Amino acid sequence: MLKSVDFYFFSPTGGTKKVGECLANSVAESAVLHDLSDKKSPLSTSEGGLSIIALPVFGGRIPAFVAEKLKHIRAEKKKAATIVVYGNRAYEDALLELNNIAEESGFEIVASGAFVAQHSMCPEVGEGRPDEKDFEDIKNFGEKILDKLSGALGNKISVPGNYPYKADFIVPATPISTDFCSMCGKCITACPTDAISILSGKIATDFTKCALCMACVKTCPSGARILTPPMSEKIRQMLSKFKGLRRENETYI
Repeated sequence: MLKSVDFYFFSPTGGTKKVGECLANSVAESAVLHDLSDKKSPLSTSEGGLSIIALPVFGGRIPAFVAEKLKHIRAEKKKAATIVVYGNRAYEDALLELNNIAEESGFEIVASGAFVAQHSMCPEVGEGRPDEKDFEDIKNFGEKILDKLSGALGNKISVPGNYPYKADFIVPATPISTDFCSMCGKCITACPTDAISILSGKIATDFTKCALCMACVKTCPSGARILTPPMSEKIRQMLSKFKGLRRENETYI
């Protein structure tokens, strides 16, 4: 067991943080958290030890604005375990993209994994995940990481994905605020891309900035922040074939 790890994460609806925290608790006594949605979060890494980098998958890619933040970290050959968390559909190029950026920033990748969490836009897909079996998978993954760090395993990992990566996930739509909105401003604070503001006394969202991360929907205390009904129905139809399907977690070490 390590004394401490650096845990970098972006988790707009909580699933990615659950997976990453479980892994951190499996390999270390404590973790230094670096929330990549925090605009004031320092992009630094301690010397030695291990970093865990956990990001959600958006349309088969990692979120573009988070990728840009990662590029500014200077890791100086620090070892890292990388994780992508996806909503039971597919993670496509996301893990390869994360690893490429992490290596360009100076990390030495010792292990990678793709884990499933409940879909942020269609909760019926991957419902209840990560569940007990997922947490067991994560803990087993942690044990293998510790074995590798101790020298029991030494192979260089390879992860699936294609380069050039698939096109960025861009949807010209945003969540909206209904009449139940109390103007508390929590959605504004939660938005990692500063897409939400007050305009003419109402909550307004700039779709050119919105990453559709659903942090505002998750944060809204009155349930007033929603996807438009047509968009929500379209997403449900697109993902309907994944509702009864259980994707299994994949690890590379």
